[in-house]
Amino acid sequence: MPDRETMPSAPAPEVSERAAALPQDALRIASGYAFSGPALHLGALLWDGQCLPDAQIRVPLAMLNRHGLVAGATGTGKTKTLQLIAEQLSAQGVPVFLADIKGDLSGIAAPGRQDARVEGRAADVHQSWTATGFPAEYYALGGIGRGIPVRATVTGFGPVLLSKVLRLNRTQEQSLALIFHYADSKGLELIDLKDLRAVVTFLTSDEGRPELKTIGGLSAATAGVILRSLTAFEAQGASGFFGEPEFDTGELLRTAEDGRGVVSVLELSAVQDRPQLFSTFLMWLLADLFHDLPELGDVDKPRLVFFLDEAHLLFDDASEAFLESITQTVRLIRSKGVGVFFVTQTPKDVPADVLAQLGNRVQHALRAFTPDDQKALNATVKTFPKSPYDLEEVLTNLGTGEAVVTVLSEKGAPTPVAATRLRAPESLMGPLGQDALERAVAESPLYERYAQAVDRESAYERLERGRGAKGPDEMRDAASRGSREPREEERPSAVEQVVGSGVFQSLARSVGTQIGREITRSLFGTARRSGRRRR
Repeated sequence: MPDRETMPSAPAPEVSERAAALPQDALRIASGYAFSGPALHLGALLWDGQCLPDAQIRVPLAMLNRHGLVAGATGTGKTKTLQLIAEQLSAQGVPVFLADIKGDLSGIAAPGRQDARVEGRAADVHQSWTATGFPAEYYALGGIGRGIPVRATVTGFGPVLLSKVLRLNRTQEQSLALIFHYADSKGLELIDLKDLRAVVTFLTSDEGRPELKTIGGLSAATAGVILRSLTAFEAQGASGFFGEPEFDTGELLRTAEDGRGVVSVLELSAVQDRPQLFSTFLMWLLADLFHDLPELGDVDKPRLVFFLDEAHLLFDDASEAFLESITQTVRLIRSKGVGVFFVTQTPKDVPADVLAQLGNRVQHALRAFTPDDQKALNATVKTFPKSPYDLEEVLTNLGTGEAVVTVLSEKGAPTPVAATRLRAPESLMGPLGQDALERAVAESPLYERYAQAVDRESAYERLERGRGAKGPDEMRDAASRGSREPREEERPSAVEQVVGSGVFQSLARSVGTQIGREITRSLFGTARRSGRRRR
């Protein structure tokens, strides 16, 4: 049931009567968090080494689509902060997406266990703790791990994101975009990696070289580099992440029958050794949502809050085009009711243009063991508003489950910096048991829809059929009948044979078909198609 402390209530006074007795600086901080509308409770103010439970630190629900950052060193409590925020969002009817890197967020569906530590934390911050489980769906990237498989078609994924995964340089990225454009315009669907490899192989072959000349700026050498990168990528076992049925990101917007938001947990522990792949897939999910959601403007509560864990992986070795697309997506998706939280170790992991758009900050402890650590600490301190705290000292002395917080008020202004002892999550702080997890996945109504991979006819099959249309045996038969062999300039290419076939033209005329029309691409070069199912 919804957390009674996060439900909308009558306008609250600026501070409680007991809070009025706080020290002057602490009172000023507490007053900055006394909101009148629905809010999530983060914890209680820390001041002069003491936890002041009458000074509650909260974040307005309506400001959760203004994005945020959860940062801190390993072991400081970032994962539990995600769980705490996700629980309260779900209780308010807001769906949540969580990337579960370590595999310990699956417990959000089960009630937590009350022990001495939980009781002590609840008493410290005046939390009425109740063991509660929340509605959850479990996903696995490409079906690797326990969860409903999440796949993308190569066409839907687009050239910019795929270039990031393949670690292509700027020139190669532009060339891959030309290959996508060629395939789109010729009606050659790129469903899985073998489809893309077939198109590139064709364009670099003797038969396809004339087609290559029609794509401005694409050299045979660059196409060869892309082909080798694709082959190596497939050899690493990446084929399973691309294919059909493609995951409909509208599934992430669901609410349960009791009105609580569904928490979508994407298990990534099984693919930790492929950080470029899973971080880029997370960005695809966000970009796909951006394409299809309508504008909402200012909202009373977000439509979805999306947590991108290990966010630094998105930006490592990223091309300028990729960074520009991230920045634009984050800037524009707010008006569609989607909040994005980047989760990483230090703010310097996030480019300045993106960091400037993150209105809500929860900064856990940082360590200063090395000169580089000290430099990161100094840089972090400079990103916060002025405050009465010595932030360098505070950030290096915070305990586990404590953080420095600043959020946006209901008027959109930054709140005072507040060192905070955070509340304890009410769901299970650890992984769900294997049997319970597998049962939850098997019983999901989405399992039947996405569990079984489908390999229908697409670019690979069409090009293979086109190559066979004028094979050596058929040419010999034609010669024996006295037919002249067409000159090179007259001979149709394999693609022309396929596109000109009656089967293809029939498909192109079909209502709602995805074949035979050029695909419109938007941010990240991801595909935009009409008629997609959305909730």
